[in-house]
Amino acid sequence: MSEPVRTCVGCGERAAQRQLVRLKTDGERVIFDRQRRGGRGAWLHASAGCLEKALRRRALPRALHRPEAAVDAAALRVELTRNARKD
Repeated sequence: MSEPVRTCVGCGERAAQRQLVRLKTDGERVIFDRQRRGGRGAWLHASAGCLEKALRRRALPRALHRPEAAVDAAALRVELTRNARKD
């Protein structure tokens, strides 16, 4: 059985779904979607580098089709790396 493949919005590389984390909007905020409940989502490698690329390119609101979505970079960085500093 083949595994689903997704594209990272940070680096643009394709990877197996299990190697990526999913983000979605909750109201006006971009959050991690741990339960993968459905709806429009964006996929990202679980690395600070890919998160920074996605933030720099403003790729998250665009991928989620929500240009008004608020991206709290510090909160996403903490959630992803458990470290608030930008390394």
